[in-house]
Amino acid sequence: MEQYIIKGGKPLRGEVEISGYKNAALGIIAAAIMTDETVKIENVPDISDIDILLNVIEDLGAKVERINKHTIKINGSKINTVKADSEYVRKIRGSYYLVGALLGKYKEAQVALPGGCNIGSRPIDRHIKGFAALGSDVKIEHGLICAKADKLEGASIYFDESSVGATINVMLAACMAEGQTTIENAAKEPHVVDVANFLNSMGANIKGAGTDVIRIKGVPKLHGSEYSIIPDQIEAGTFMFAAAASMGDVLVKNVIPKHLEAFTAKLLEVGVTVIEYDDAVRVIADKRPNSTQVKTLPYPGFLTDMQPMMTTLLTLSTGTSIVTESIFENRFKYVDELTKMGANIRVVESNTAIITGVERLTGAIVSASDLRGGAALVMAGLMAEGYTIVENVEYIERGYEDFERKMQKLGAAIAKVDARDTKAIRKFKLKVS
Repeated sequence: MEQYIIKGGKPLRGEVEISGYKNAALGIIAAAIMTDETVKIENVPDISDIDILLNVIEDLGAKVERINKHTIKINGSKINTVKADSEYVRKIRGSYYLVGALLGKYKEAQVALPGGCNIGSRPIDRHIKGFAALGSDVKIEHGLICAKADKLEGASIYFDESSVGATINVMLAACMAEGQTTIENAAKEPHVVDVANFLNSMGANIKGAGTDVIRIKGVPKLHGSEYSIIPDQIEAGTFMFAAAASMGDVLVKNVIPKHLEAFTAKLLEVGVTVIEYDDAVRVIADKRPNSTQVKTLPYPGFLTDMQPMMTTLLTLSTGTSIVTESIFENRFKYVDELTKMGANIRVVESNTAIITGVERLTGAIVSASDLRGGAALVMAGLMAEGYTIVENVEYIERGYEDFERKMQKLGAAIAKVDARDTKAIRKFKLKVS
């Protein structure tokens, strides 16, 4: 079992290059099988979630060719089944996009209920509502989402609550339905826009992505395309907050600053300097952060995926802060691990964290229980005195490419070691001491 070992106290300095957006890539890879022509996708993040989804579509019969670490070609002409029920499907949340993709192309899909991080209830009722509105019969049977239609017809669909997954999934199915589909109260996240742009590059007719009303005119078929995925706003935010937490000076490159505005605003509010460039942001910090209040909201609000990093930064604030989680009820599971390091955090009513800033954190053995909470624990290790060991790093590697290497390039004292390799752990401690 691999783990990260970290010696805290070193400010991060230098430049870091942000990878392609995981959340966009999952939807785009699913969409790529909707044409019988070859699709070339660039800026694909080299992470385990992407590998898993590529294995799933290969099991369906699609041909996947890796051109290099970040470029793939996909051809869906040889797909021979609409049933995705392999061991891989249940490992990631993004596998549910195959329902919309297969239903749109073949008018039938059977996809195992998805897995992913246990951060709270993520119901698929809005997905089902959307598919049903398009004319599909949808059932949950034997752990599978089973959708089938004689034909799909455009419809007006209103989501009671904005949902990124449902917006993308219904968009996939609707782009090959007959007539026009309108999705109201649609999610506005950047990766919704990226998936829509990719579909349009294949010949779909989608307008309004990025607003709360998306209009889709169905087309009979899609064609091949070449497309480059947008930068990962969550990875960018993670390195921005890590720079601030370590009192460092980091240039975060290959970003779209517009996508980072909610993070930038909060960093400025707590006293961190943020300088924006055309495709980069520089984060500079030289003192403990001020206290603040944060509430997670759908984009363009402060994203739930960045809440653990915000909370961790505030553990060393000069006052008392309040962080309210309005999206997922189990997102504070990492807090117990932070308290092992000396953080003073009290979670009330399961969705509000009251953080009283302390002067220092101290190293401890902590365990990641989800992707973003795990990244926050690494960030806490950078802030802490002494050595921190973060277990279950496989969660972190689901969503961050070369995480420890990028941290090392910025000067962090961090290494990935086998938990059973005591020599490697001793070697690391000798090296950094």
